[in-house]
Amino acid sequence: MSNVELTDVKTLRERARKHVEHGAVTEGYSADREQILRLLNETLATEWVCALRYKRHYYMASGIKASVAADEFLEHATQELEHADKLAERIVQLGGEPDLNPDNLSKNSHAQYVAGKNLKEMVLEDLVAERIAIDSYREIIQYIGESDPTTRRIFEDILAQEEEHADDMADLLKGL
Repeated sequence: MSNVELTDVKTLRERARKHVEHGAVTEGYSADREQILRLLNETLATEWVCALRYKRHYYMASGIKASVAADEFLEHATQELEHADKLAERIVQLGGEPDLNPDNLSKNSHAQYVAGKNLKEMVLEDLVAERIAIDSYREIIQYIGESDPTTRRIFEDILAQEEEHADDMADLLKGL
């Protein structure tokens, strides 16, 4: 059992009525909200850049093994956009604004948008981007720690799927 003292119900009720305009951000929120919003927006940009790259690869895939790779590219693009939706929703919950300005996406993204000239280069660039996301998101999870469990869980869920994506791309790369 933890050493955390539980707040009495009367105090919880009183605190809930203060600053109701802050929505989900209560007095108990202990993270640096501005820093969390910055990290969420950088991650949002990363997910959009990855989705766009996967979509391009889906359309540009050619060669004898193209159909298998294209199916993976399309699936990953869809999942990256699902990640982006979760991140944008969390940004709004924390009182921020999702930065979807196209001019800012590649500037704020941790991963680069590298098109690749052939199927092997496309898969390699996707694998590199997934590895960047994995390390980045793992560090963000460690940074957040216990200060914002909701955001941490979102990152943990996304990280698990990014690891699957990297595994898929590594398998594809072996077959090329």
